[in-house]
Amino acid sequence: MRSIALLACCLAATANAEAPADVRDDARVILERIISIPSSAGLGQVPAVAQYLADRFRAAGFPEDDIHILPSGETASLVVRYRGNGKGGKPILLLGHMDVVTAKPEDWERDPFKLIEENGYFFGRGAQDMKADIALIAATFLRLKAEKFVPRRDLIIAFSGDEETTMATTKELATKYRELTDAEFALNGDGGGGSLDSGTGKPQYYKLQGAEKSYASFTLTAHNPGGHSSQPRPDNAIYELADALKAVQGYSFPVMWNDWTVGSFKAAAASAPGELGQAMAKFAANPGDPEAAAVLARVPSMVGRTRTTCVATMLTGGHADNALPQSATATVNCRIFPGTPVAEVRDTLQQLAGDKIEVKVHGDSYEGPPSPLRDDVTAAVTRAVRASYPGVPVVPDMAPYYTDGSTFRGAGIPTYGVSSLFMKPTDEFAHGLNERVPVAAFYAGLTHWYVLLTTLAGAK
Repeated sequence: MRSIALLACCLAATANAEAPADVRDDARVILERIISIPSSAGLGQVPAVAQYLADRFRAAGFPEDDIHILPSGETASLVVRYRGNGKGGKPILLLGHMDVVTAKPEDWERDPFKLIEENGYFFGRGAQDMKADIALIAATFLRLKAEKFVPRRDLIIAFSGDEETTMATTKELATKYRELTDAEFALNGDGGGGSLDSGTGKPQYYKLQGAEKSYASFTLTAHNPGGHSSQPRPDNAIYELADALKAVQGYSFPVMWNDWTVGSFKAAAASAPGELGQAMAKFAANPGDPEAAAVLARVPSMVGRTRTTCVATMLTGGHADNALPQSATATVNCRIFPGTPVAEVRDTLQQLAGDKIEVKVHGDSYEGPPSPLRDDVTAAVTRAVRASYPGVPVVPDMAPYYTDGSTFRGAGIPTYGVSSLFMKPTDEFAHGLNERVPVAAFYAGLTHWYVLLTTLAGAK
């Protein structure tokens, strides 16, 4: 196992080198075009994003045989291979998703499907999640191609088309189309990223993401013969389900940790306020410390980083207001600590609910182990970050949510979240109204991806 200390190593800062003006202009054109395509669920517009990008790659000289639009229902995925000389080993996979969360134009202050530059920000649905990094990765591929760069290993873009919903294209890319996407490891533009101080805008740190929570929903159902409401009986399906849900509410899954979470707490402790910062420091110094874990558990944004969490999200029951319920069902959504099997969580819920309640996995579930710390990825990311943000520390991170990266980790491809964007926490509106990214951070992202890819796949 690589040492966490590696992430704090002092690498020489790479001189800040802005991308050429024509590359910056092209990246903006790409972002403007793909923002204008409303690629949210139900509109069937993801293939239009894929087609636009495919046409750009084709025009730049990528061979037809290396560009694949892969239809899947109303959506599609895109795979583009940048061929190398084969001297550097297996390919590197570049992940992202072309779909976005639904946006209602009447709720926004600006048209969500028109790129608007205002007050130092690019506004638009998907600007942060994650069309900015899609545009930056694409523009970097085009720049490298124009420079006649020959990587030592193949670089493969794999952009999915339904990460925000069913992730069917993600699973297809990792399994059905594995011959197109097989790689030594993946770099995920939909994870990691940098933090700016909300007050000063000064860069604070960059999160290299190497693990994510897995995802599973469960249905808890109580069954009953029912009857007339004028003749109540003690075994009522709704009451029995309520008792089961209270048991789930009162349960805390065991505290867990890995290299990514310990390193993250260690790095963030100094800037976190009061008791929270002290708890982070104690947890990092003594992983699993029960007192520190109890403090972290009281903070909604932190509890998911220390254990599996399950919460009731939907509820249905009964069939008439004058009849005893014949069934009552609740949906419980769980975000599962990496390495914990979904079946183990189901068994825990069943024990809590009791034998009168039927517990089933609802829909698809995702399991993904943490990725190993890699010297080469860490060094390259640090170099890429410091090319635009000299001296900024690179720290490990585990996300309390899941992305396409979870699926690829589960399929045996270690994945690292390496988004180029530096954001203030107060500016993060992904999935929400008036989504935006700082203009300066967008253009700095061109340097980030260029340095990252040429470092990992360049000539030696």
